[in-house]
Amino acid sequence: MTDELIDIVTKDGQPTGKTALKSVIHKKGYHHNTAHLWLYTTAGEILLAQRSFTKVICPGLWDVSVAGHVDAGETTEQAIIRETQEEINLTLQQSDLHKIGVFPCFQTYDNGIIDNEFHHTFIAELRVPLKQLKPQADEVESLKLVSTMAFKSLLKNSKNNNHFIASNLDYYTTILDQIKIVL
Repeated sequence: MTDELIDIVTKDGQPTGKTALKSVIHKKGYHHNTAHLWLYTTAGEILLAQRSFTKVICPGLWDVSVAGHVDAGETTEQAIIRETQEEINLTLQQSDLHKIGVFPCFQTYDNGIIDNEFHHTFIAELRVPLKQLKPQADEVESLKLVSTMAFKSLLKNSKNNNHFIASNLDYYTTILDQIKIVL
């Protein structure tokens, strides 16, 4: 895993013109941007990615289809297209993406990581079979499609079922609502 150079933003998400290595950003708690992509099928399924068991934050839990940091000088669209190719070997075009919002996520973890992120979040239709996707081993343990009903049920019990990242419940609920609009 490389230590990427990341743009630092203000607590309101505005560019500062400064950059730092990702490790420094997480150590000092600098605000920064990430890009998230939630993939869905026309059959009403949502693609979930299980975080690699080697991840330092929330290993083994199920989460967003694709996510990653926005590298210095990169747009959020460029970042999510790059991350999607890297993490699940899926090529997307900017025209495939539908931005649904920017979600602040400010958390501190027991391992000392201070995550002050703005999740620039997109949805897109998954147009290839699940078996065609190839997870990047150090990022993604496994992939699965779940129905919107199953997603909702898993969310309802997320504080106890050790499936999703429980602190992200409101975010996941918003995503589910946004995907339901396009289905």
